[in-house]
Amino acid sequence: MKIDGRKLDHATLQDIRFRAVKAVQQGKAPTEVARDMGLYANRVFVWLAAYRSGGWGALEAKAIIGRPKTLTARQIRWIYNTVTGKNPLQLKLPFALWTRGQIRTVIIRKFGVKLSLASIGRLLAQLGLTCQKPLFRAYQQNPSLVEKWLEEEFPKIRKEAKKKGAEIFFEDESGVRSDFHSGTTWARRGVTPVVRVTGQRFSLNMISAVSPKGSLRFMVVRGGVGARVFVRFLKRLMHGRRRPAFLIVDGHPSHRAKIVQRFVDSLDGKLELRFLPPYSPELNPDELVWNDVKNNGVGRAIVEKPSDLRRVVVGRLRYLQKSPAVVRSFFQAPDTKYAAAA
Repeated sequence: MKIDGRKLDHATLQDIRFRAVKAVQQGKAPTEVARDMGLYANRVFVWLAAYRSGGWGALEAKAIIGRPKTLTARQIRWIYNTVTGKNPLQLKLPFALWTRGQIRTVIIRKFGVKLSLASIGRLLAQLGLTCQKPLFRAYQQNPSLVEKWLEEEFPKIRKEAKKKGAEIFFEDESGVRSDFHSGTTWARRGVTPVVRVTGQRFSLNMISAVSPKGSLRFMVVRGGVGARVFVRFLKRLMHGRRRPAFLIVDGHPSHRAKIVQRFVDSLDGKLELRFLPPYSPELNPDELVWNDVKNNGVGRAIVEKPSDLRRVVVGRLRYLQKSPAVVRSFFQAPDTKYAAAA
C-alpha cells in the first residue's frame, strides 16, 4: 500500500523526504527507494528536484525559498533512466561512455536547459551516481548464446567430462609488450614521478591452459600464434597425460584449422575441443592468467631487452604453475565462477 502524504503530519512527511533523498544519494535507485518505502516513484524524483533547487531546506515542512528550479522532477527522472539504462551511442553521441559533458549535451538537446559541468556533477551525486570504471563487452556478443552456454552447454560438457573421466581446461593466447607498466609509486606531493624505461619496444606471445582444479600449462613463443603453433601447444598439453582432456577455446580460425582437427582426431578421443560463444572472452578464466602476468610480472619489472621480457614472463607463469590456489582463484571472478570445480 502506498503512503498517502495528505494523512501525515509535517514532521513525519519531512522525515520521509529526507530518508528517501539520502537513500538515493547512497546509491539506491529512486524506484527501489520508492518501493521499499511504499512511495510513488514520481514523488522521489519530485523531492530530488526540490533538493537540487533549494537543498535540504526545500524538503522541510515549510520549504525555504531557493534559486529557481532548472529541472523538473520528470526531467530528472528521464536523466537518471537515460544515464543508467542507455549507451551514449544510442543517442548519437560520439563516445560510448557517459561523461559530464555528454550528459550536459543530452540535457540541452532534450530540455534546452544549460548546466555547468560542476552542476552536472552535483546532480549525478544527488542521484546516487558515481564515476566508475566500466566492464566492456563486445557489441557483437549475442546474450542468448551466452545464456545458453552458461545454462545448457557448459553443464553438459561438465557432465560428459565426468562420465569420461576427462579434465576440463580453458585455453587462450595473448601478447605482451616490453613497455607495459602498471601500479603506482611514491613521490613528493604535487610532483608527478617519472619512471625511466627503455625506448625500445618488443613483444612476446603466450599460450596457456588452466583447469578448475588449479593446473596450468603454458608455452611462450616469438612471432605469431597460428594453427601450427597451436598444435605444438596441444602436444605439450597432452604429453604424458593418462586422462582425456576437454579443451575449451574461442572461435579463432587457428583453433578450427584442418591441421588442428587432424591432430585431435589422431588422439582417438583423448582430446576434445569445445568452443566458447563468440565475442565472450570474459567467460574464459584463462584471460585472468594474462592479467596476472602483465600486472604482477611485466608491469612491475625493468625490461631492457627481449631476454628480460622472456625471463619475467616465464618466471611469472612458473610461479602460477606452482600456485594452484592462485589459479583456482581465476575461477572465482563473477564471470568465470560458473566454471569452478564442483
